[in-house]
Amino acid sequence: MDVFKPVQDVKLYQQVIEQIKDMLKSGELQPGDKLPSERDLVEQLQVSRTSIREALSALRLLGVVESRHGGGNFIRDQLDRNFLEPLSILFLLDRTSAAEVLQFRKILEVECARLAAENARPEQVTEMESVVEKLAEFQQDEEQNIHLDKEFHYTIAGCAGNRLLFNVVTAISDLLDFSIEDSRAKILMDPANQEALIEQHRGIYAAIAAGDGDLAAERMRGHLEYVDLCLERLK
Repeated sequence: MDVFKPVQDVKLYQQVIEQIKDMLKSGELQPGDKLPSERDLVEQLQVSRTSIREALSALRLLGVVESRHGGGNFIRDQLDRNFLEPLSILFLLDRTSAAEVLQFRKILEVECARLAAENARPEQVTEMESVVEKLAEFQQDEEQNIHLDKEFHYTIAGCAGNRLLFNVVTAISDLLDFSIEDSRAKILMDPANQEALIEQHRGIYAAIAAGDGDLAAERMRGHLEYVDLCLERLK
């Protein structure tokens, strides 16, 4: 039974992409670096200009390279985010349920809280304290509270000290933003929940500030389970 297809030669532009990818891995190319001109790439790589243009076009679509008007081609900043951004689009297009998003948040954010307690720098703890204080200060301004709620969770991810974990959290920011906004809108249909949310954020912050990873993880899990329970009651 014939199930395999004949192997095709790798196209020249794909070889160009592989070289650029290898240079990124090795550190020869860094985010923000300017690439040689098309003419120089043709000479260095000994391929046609068409192959160079096909490679650059593919790299732009992947979010690796950006063209600046009159300035040439550059390796994009925040490469990790550019590679992972399609995750948000995938989840949103797949109509991921609120329950699934919360389950995913528990996996990510509970560990983020634990690591934040272990790795947060003093200035990051101060920043987190400021966000928590503003959450209490702006109780009646829900638009501001939504912004602060998001900032609180992203600050924790930044405190974790794990760049890949932080990049995954920020890469799915659209999904998390939607989750936080949607959850708050439903939970705050009962005004009594406002103070509960503030106290939960205070508790998470206090555990992180104290450097207690287990307690921070426990309180983050409890916060997300509270959100889950409130949403279940509203069904």
